[in-house]
Amino acid sequence: MKQKPMVEMEQVSFKYEKEWVVKDVDLSIYEGQFLGLVGPNGSGKSTLIKLMLGLARPDRGSIRLFGEPIKKFDQWEEVGFVSQKANSFNSGFPATVLEVVKSGLVSRMGAFSFFKRKHKEKALEALKTVEMEEFAGSNIGELSGGQQQRVFIARALVSDPSLVILDEPTVGVDAKHVTAFYDLLGKLNKEQGITLLMVTHDIGTITNHATHVVCMNKSIHFHGASEDYKEFDDDDLNELYGHSVHQLTHNHSHDEVNRS
Repeated sequence: MKQKPMVEMEQVSFKYEKEWVVKDVDLSIYEGQFLGLVGPNGSGKSTLIKLMLGLARPDRGSIRLFGEPIKKFDQWEEVGFVSQKANSFNSGFPATVLEVVKSGLVSRMGAFSFFKRKHKEKALEALKTVEMEEFAGSNIGELSGGQQQRVFIARALVSDPSLVILDEPTVGVDAKHVTAFYDLLGKLNKEQGITLLMVTHDIGTITNHATHVVCMNKSIHFHGASEDYKEFDDDDLNELYGHSVHQLTHNHSHDEVNRS
């Protein structure tokens, strides 16, 4: 059975003032994929995510979500989003883990609605998925960066999305917890069939977990299977990125990470 496209971008371009940040991007994300989006700083990755989420409008080209033009798309509960919360979250924010996760249901509940028992059960189920249910009553600010990111993934999962987009979610997470974090994402993708798009700088690590890789530097310079991306040597990567890239191995696991 042919996979369904969840995101379709055709000749998408976007500029800030006179500078093109995203240029002539053709990109399709299909059901069941775990796609890693890599590229140098300033390459337009985060802007591309904003375009997919409807937070910015392209100057040229078209975007479709689940087959619907983005201007008409209104099923946003189908799309979960996890940002760089662990790097910037206010540790003094007075909310429990359970409250943070339940807040992911607000868009489904409608105005002037109140949380009910079924919403609590749904939130606890999402926390169980990311192995954080025992922290439900804890203050979110008391958790480590890696634990907070698991909670934010639970918040993204609580509305049962088909697609989850993560924008550099390992920023601020201790290196020793990064491998477990990737393992969790792989489990969500393989066992629950959730389609994932993750922006990251960890080239070596993402290729060991994602099914596909997109390398972007304003335009798409590579889009294919992770196994094909692994075949690139440093010279190939330098050409894709536009500057020197070295892949190193960290001590907490035997996965590769990059420093660019």
